Order: sequence, then C-alpha cells, then structure tokens
Amino acid sequence: MDEVRIEPIDLAAYAAAALEVQAVAFGLGPEEVVLRLQIVQRHAQLPGVHAVGALQGRMLVGFGYGMPNDRTHWWSTVIEPYLAANGNDAWLDDAFSVTELHVHPRYQGFGFGRALITTLCGSSPLPRSILSAVDRETPARALYRSLGYQDLARRVLFPNTVLPYAVMGAPLPLPTRSSRPPDDAPAQRAPRAAPRGSAEPL
Repeated sequence: MDEVRIEPIDLAAYAAAALEVQAVAFGLGPEEVVLRLQIVQRHAQLPGVHAVGALQGRMLVGFGYGMPNDRTHWWSTVIEPYLAANGNDAWLDDAFSVTELHVHPRYQGFGFGRALITTLCGSSPLPRSILSAVDRETPARALYRSLGYQDLARRVLFPNTVLPYAVMGAPLPLPTRSSRPPDDAPAQRAPRAAPRGSAEPL
C-alpha cells in the first residue's frame, strides 16, 4: 500500500474528490454534496485560498482548505455577534480561517488531520487562525485543543443547521508534532485517518 503524503493541492481540480471524502466523513446526502460542491468551487476562485490534501497515490483521502478571513463573508457575518458577545470579535481580523478539514473514516486515527491542519496553517503569514466545529466533545475538538485552539464562542447557530457550533481560535504558528509529546497514533501509513473538523462555508 502506498504511503499517504500531505501536500498542497489545486482546490478547483480536487473539488469533486474532496466532496467525496467530506460526504463520507460528515454524512452528507446527495443534495447537500451538490450544494457544497458549488461552494467549494466558488471558494477555489477566492484570493488567498490555500488547500492541502492527504494523497495515497492519486487518491485523495483527506483535505483541508482555508483563506484569510474576511468580515464581509457569510460565515463571518453569522459568527460576529456571538464573538462580540464574548469580547472576541477582534479575532475576525488578521486571521486565517480554516474553512474545511476532513479525512476519510478509513484513514482516521493516523495523524493525517493534524498534519493537514498544521501544513495548511503553516502556509499563512497571519498571526492567528479561526475555525468552527460542531459544539460537542469530538475527536476533532480534542485535536484542535491540542494545537492551541480555544473556544471563542459556543452554541453558534448557522442558518439551515440543527447542530450548534463552537468557534475556536489559536495563535499561529501551530505546534508541530515534533514540538509536543507523541501521544497521537502511529505514523502516516495505512487506512484510517485523523479526526474530522468542519468550518462552515464562508
């Protein structure tokens, strides 16, 4: 079996493959896949967007992408009042927003999520990062906390979603695997992958 490598990808070229991963990782139905594919394709054209993939041979088994945060984007306008209520709305400025981060379930547990987000955020010169994740104790939330992310707002409700989200922020650069005790799963080989985390579309 080929090793999984983490590297930059062309988000537009990999959009369909990314949605296949996200559909399985996040339990999306066909209609939602079509809608989110359009969103990813639109995001791919935005200035400053950066994407990374976990590739086994030519197959995408995980991905993440983000961009410099923009207060005028939909995601920012939704979370701004929640952040402001906690005195954290300044986090919307000078921040790299992690828009999506997903790993196929068969590849979870091998550190690929950590590698994806640290590589992704490592591409940004900005001093901090923000993201949103489902507001419950999941492996994704544990991963983000281990990287220095802290809750900036909780019980955030996005339009047309039932589950509440938490907005989290961390200073950049994120700590690398070598800068912390090795409490994560084995190296980057073979199926399963790291915790999934999702930032809602901008």
